[in-house]
Amino acid sequence: MTAKRVLVTGAAGFIGRHVSQRFAEAGWEVVGIGHGTWSLEEARTWGLTEWHAADISFDALCNSGSPPLVIVHCAGSGSVGYSLTHPYQDFHRSTATIAATLEYARLRATKARVIFLSSAAVYGQVGEESISVERPLKPVSPYGLHKMMGESLCRLYADHYRVHSAILRLFSIYGSGLRKQLLWDACTKASRGDDEFAGSGNETRDWLHIEDAAQLVLAAVEHASPICPVANGGTGEAPAISAVLEELFFVLGVKAKPRFNGAVREGDPIHYKADISVARRWGWVTKIGWREGIRAYADWFLKTAP
Repeated sequence: MTAKRVLVTGAAGFIGRHVSQRFAEAGWEVVGIGHGTWSLEEARTWGLTEWHAADISFDALCNSGSPPLVIVHCAGSGSVGYSLTHPYQDFHRSTATIAATLEYARLRATKARVIFLSSAAVYGQVGEESISVERPLKPVSPYGLHKMMGESLCRLYADHYRVHSAILRLFSIYGSGLRKQLLWDACTKASRGDDEFAGSGNETRDWLHIEDAAQLVLAAVEHASPICPVANGGTGEAPAISAVLEELFFVLGVKAKPRFNGAVREGDPIHYKADISVARRWGWVTKIGWREGIRAYADWFLKTAP
């Protein structure tokens, strides 16, 4: 077993890249596996020493080299909308891949700590209060259900096989380079002169910058255990969507204010604000506030958009 070797599944994805880079900066040897046509040279720009292009399966994990000390499971679907139209495929991307990862940890990487990146979608519809990790899970989309199933598998392997693990329920992850979800859609729409959005604008989200999220993953390594602790990944703040888009429009130089048509999208929660007391007890702190992060995202879009 190689000292300080971490295996990142889904390392070519937005979260996976930043997680890989953060571990490399902390002195880890980073191996990535998942979908993507990266060259090794490109993978190295994100801190990877090895890249294995493969579906996440037990056999592929066994063929990824020396057993790691840590496995960070970033692979899986990242879209509620996709899960609603492709529930079977979403199950395989999310639930089946964490099952393969845990079985690999049980049989081949027996000293590895598994960090499972779950989602706030497991909570379902909630009120405006902060959401604690003890809150009952009531997902309202296949995406949330499949993440909840992945969490149950983590607990099963922890309870029965003493696989050391930890679960991170990430809220709204964003950052420069993310070319999907609300901020990207809003920037591209604004560039076309379109200022209309679904919903009322009063919906709230807890926005966690990708750099802070990657640091939380690193912190979780020290707390992974057969107890399988759970922590929320957020900031404890939840601005209204209207305020976020107004900030974005201001930096983009759009004079109009965003308009909302009241349409409700299936599977979308109304309010999400994280209780981050567990992560705080781990010594983790957020460094990038939502206004700063939104402005940086808009600046990035202006510099890179065609």
